[in-house]
Amino acid sequence: MSNFDKIINRRGTGSYKWDSRHDVLPLWVADMDFQTAPCIIEALENRVRHGVFGYTLVREDYYDALIDWFSTRHLYIFNRQDVIYTSGVVPAISAIIKALVAPGEGVIVQTPVYNCFFSSIRNNGCNIVENPLIRENLSDTEFTYHMDFEGLEELASKPENRMLLLCNPHNPAGRTWSADELRKVHDICSRHEVTVVSDEIHCELTMPGIRYVPYGTIDHDAIVCLSPSKAFNIAGLQIANIICSSPEKRAKIDRAININEVCDVNPFGVEALIAAYSPEGNNWLTDLREYIHDNYIYTRDLITSRLHCPVTRLEATYLPWVDISSLGIPADALEEKLLKDAGVWVNSGVMYGADGYIRLNIACPRSTLEEALNLIIDSLSR
Repeated sequence: MSNFDKIINRRGTGSYKWDSRHDVLPLWVADMDFQTAPCIIEALENRVRHGVFGYTLVREDYYDALIDWFSTRHLYIFNRQDVIYTSGVVPAISAIIKALVAPGEGVIVQTPVYNCFFSSIRNNGCNIVENPLIRENLSDTEFTYHMDFEGLEELASKPENRMLLLCNPHNPAGRTWSADELRKVHDICSRHEVTVVSDEIHCELTMPGIRYVPYGTIDHDAIVCLSPSKAFNIAGLQIANIICSSPEKRAKIDRAININEVCDVNPFGVEALIAAYSPEGNNWLTDLREYIHDNYIYTRDLITSRLHCPVTRLEATYLPWVDISSLGIPADALEEKLLKDAGVWVNSGVMYGADGYIRLNIACPRSTLEEALNLIIDSLSR
């Protein structure tokens, strides 16, 4: 059993999360404060001992590990030739947009959504087209979201809108989309020849009883972006994969990957992925998911009882989405207030396209989470 209660001092290590400001507890950037799986550490140590770190040839056992993991764990079957490796999911999305959407054309996003979707679209000269999610209140303390399929149909029918960026599981809404929901997306987008690109970086981080459905099992023509970086806390190793079965689209994406100069990966990312997608990695991941779920229950119960702020029903990720509208302060101002008065850094919902919310990162030891949440509550109670 892994010890996720262990405090790892990350200050002074070049951590973007912890060293951007030394006077606050960070519940913002989406990386975890846990050491990665021991099998990954061992694989990296073995690679370091070799002592030569030249240009990397991605070996066949890399593809074998990737394909076997998704076929056996998620029944998502794809071939070696469908895979394009790259340095991260965000560079992948940017390259895919460059490859398949012309400047001035539209890319549909389902807001509130991961902020880098917006920048990736803008940086390629394309138009952001919002298909807002529909909020459903489950109780006074819990809510969730559904897709607006009528709105998606209307947007997809416009010839200038060429792509949908799907977030599955969704960040920050916390949804893991069901097979029925994904089939409706496929039906709408295929009829209107809208390409679906699915960001599935959080796919392993589901809560108990929740099943992740790869969009590629619904739509075999989709483009799917995968990475072990979130689930195994190895974002700094910069490794991700694009799955695309269409030779024509894959050739365009491969060219854009090279134009954007994100076609090379480092040897540590390769070794980490192989180790992560192993039985030992699976065992560690099982323990991690239980710990994150317990942190979520603790966070939800504390915030709803003490602040009376509803929290999204978290089906996946480690990023609860909190409705702070009852506090009467805009989200950007609340983020600044908590930085100044509580010494805790959270994410304003404005960056995801929704004022009145904040996003929390609860992937940390329970003692850190308890301290940060109590500082937040004490500050807002005053």
